[in-house]
This record gives sequence, C-alpha cells and structure tokens, in this order.
Amino acid sequence: MVLVARTTVEPGSMAGPIRQQVLAIDKDQPVYGVYTMNEVRAISVTLYTFGFAMMGIFATVALVLASIGIYGVMAFAVTQRTQEIGIRMALGAQALDVLKLVVANGMSLAVIGVIAGLAGSFGITRLMASLLFNVSPTDLLTFALVTAGLLLVALVACYIPARRATKVDPLVALRYE
Repeated sequence: MVLVARTTVEPGSMAGPIRQQVLAIDKDQPVYGVYTMNEVRAISVTLYTFGFAMMGIFATVALVLASIGIYGVMAFAVTQRTQEIGIRMALGAQALDVLKLVVANGMSLAVIGVIAGLAGSFGITRLMASLLFNVSPTDLLTFALVTAGLLLVALVACYIPARRATKVDPLVALRYE
C-alpha cells in the first residue's frame, strides 16, 4: 500500500505526524519507505541518468578510438606512400598539393564511413525511440551535429599525417627507391 499526502509545509517534517496517525488507526500496520516526491523523482530518474552517463562515456571512448584509428591508418598510408610523395615533390608538387592529396584521400574514406553510419543510425533509432525524451528518433539537428563532429575529428586525424607528408625530403625518399 502507498499513502500520498499533500502538504503546505516542509514534506520531510510531516513524516512523523503521518506515521503517528497511521499507527493510531492500526498499531500493527508497518510504516516504512517514507519519501518526499522530490526523493521519489530523484530515485526514478537515477537509472536513466546513469544510463545516459554511461552512453556518453561509451560515445566519447568510441570517438577517441575512431580518431586514433583514422590517424593510424592515415599515418600508415603516408608511410607507405613516402616514395610517391617524394617523387611528386621532386617533380614540382608544392607542400599544399601534397597536403590536399593526403587529406582528400582520408576524408573521402571518412565521408563514406559517415554515410554508412548515418544509414545504420536511421534504422537503429527506431529501436531506441523509447529511450529518447523530447527528441525525435531522426532529429536532424542531432544528426547534423554528430556528423559535423565526426568529420571534424576525421579532418584533424588526417591533417596530422598529411602535415608530416609535406616535410618529406625528395632526395631521402628517392634514395630508398
């Protein structure tokens, strides 16, 4: 059984008098679990808050792992193409041309990944619709911000190896050939 009482005074101060009134009616009736409505709300929201905090932590870890992965793949690709980049620079390519080449290569892969991720997200959000509050499953602002954030992370992860590629000395690169 649950008893709910509305009061104009501090709710916590009413626990004792309410307990006394219940015991006056039935001395064998146990009275336990006395909470204010703010406490009930806090308890019910705690589970959702914890779940959302965990999803936020997992999303952050996933973003960090994705950026490390993109950086690693791009750094490996630049290392593998050192001779090609050296030849291009020996033939007159400017550092900006090499930078554009490497970043465009990495960003094209990132765009393909984002498009595939968006397609999967539109399908999966139907399953998560009950967890979303005040947001539609296909909220365009959310999808736009996440897409922009992922592409920005990919751009930074591509830029660092690309910047290193612009510093390739053509003579050193050709010497290894």
